[in-house]
Amino acid sequence: MKRYALTFALAIAVLAIAAALPSPGQERPAQTAEIYDLRFFTHPNFTRIVVDIGTLREYAPLEGRNPDRITVDIFQVRLNPIVREEAAPSRSDYISQIRISQKTETTVRVAVDVDFARVRRYEVFHVFDPFRIVIDIYPKDRKPAIEEVRPPQPPQPVGKGYTMARQLGLGVKTIVIDPGHGGADPGCLDPSALYEKDLALDISLRLSDLIKANTGLTVIMTRETDIAVPLENRTVIANQKRADLFISVHINAFPDAKRKGIETFFLNFSTDPAVNALAARENATTTKTIGEMDKIIRKIVQNSKIIESQELARRIQKSLIAAVSTRYRDVVDLGTKGGPFWTLIGAEMPSILVEVSHLSNPVEAKRLREDAYRQAAARGIYEGILAYLQSLGKG
Repeated sequence: MKRYALTFALAIAVLAIAAALPSPGQERPAQTAEIYDLRFFTHPNFTRIVVDIGTLREYAPLEGRNPDRITVDIFQVRLNPIVREEAAPSRSDYISQIRISQKTETTVRVAVDVDFARVRRYEVFHVFDPFRIVIDIYPKDRKPAIEEVRPPQPPQPVGKGYTMARQLGLGVKTIVIDPGHGGADPGCLDPSALYEKDLALDISLRLSDLIKANTGLTVIMTRETDIAVPLENRTVIANQKRADLFISVHINAFPDAKRKGIETFFLNFSTDPAVNALAARENATTTKTIGEMDKIIRKIVQNSKIIESQELARRIQKSLIAAVSTRYRDVVDLGTKGGPFWTLIGAEMPSILVEVSHLSNPVEAKRLREDAYRQAAARGIYEGILAYLQSLGKG
């Protein structure tokens, strides 16, 4: 398959190498970059594989036979331990396996086992902002396969019974992701001016990418840039879009710098002083008045999605802790709790608020600066969503 696709890929790789070379008299950076994710998605007409690096690096695509294989060697990088090393696209009959491994101390190899008899062409190229390497593989035209018919999976009970959503066999098509704060409201911050609003947006965008790349679900963001969105409008957006799930992403802070951990909330009242203090901070920018308190309280009391919200919170909390703990030690699981958060009030669908670590804790603040940590958090939330869908019998 030494044809246009390979020639084009090699030319692009040469350009990347040239761009990465140091100027005369300038030394090459000694530090290696970190590959923090490998993701893929099979579209009807091709399969896309993406290697997330974030920093410009040289790479070389190669083609092998016996076995049929496309490989890409990436230089001056190391593989983050959270990245899964093997995967098999479930909807592709021309790709049998995708693997990524640390070939040498500073070289990572991506190997894609393909059936060249079924492949029309492929391309290897890179994209900037952030830097990532993309492999697109196009199959030959073929007759549509007969889809395997599988019996529907039954939903799982919640507690001692089945919620109305499970009794009616309801599923999920649209998810609203709500990055906390934004604009003139920075949220919490640490002494180095690391803002909650920026971290929440970054994690939310990564979560959106994972959902879009690996599922057929529709994702709607309450904000995609650094803009202000009133607290009261966030669930209004979800209601107007007839969303099935609402997930608000935040970063925590606490007067005691020793406190750390991850926790997930659903809408309810609370007698926990720590929860109520957190709610007071998160709700500080609302424009509502004391005269509206009775109406607000009635909305909380009449929340009909509390059981599903609690189950969604439980699944996401469990997956989030597992994903982050893969690499990072001493991750504290603060559990799932009810809390009176404005950003959840009025939602007509299961809704939760995730507090991803504490900016007030030096260890967790350092982790939050890392791309790999934020990617692990996004993947944990994503896998929690998948677990929730499976519990509905729709995964």
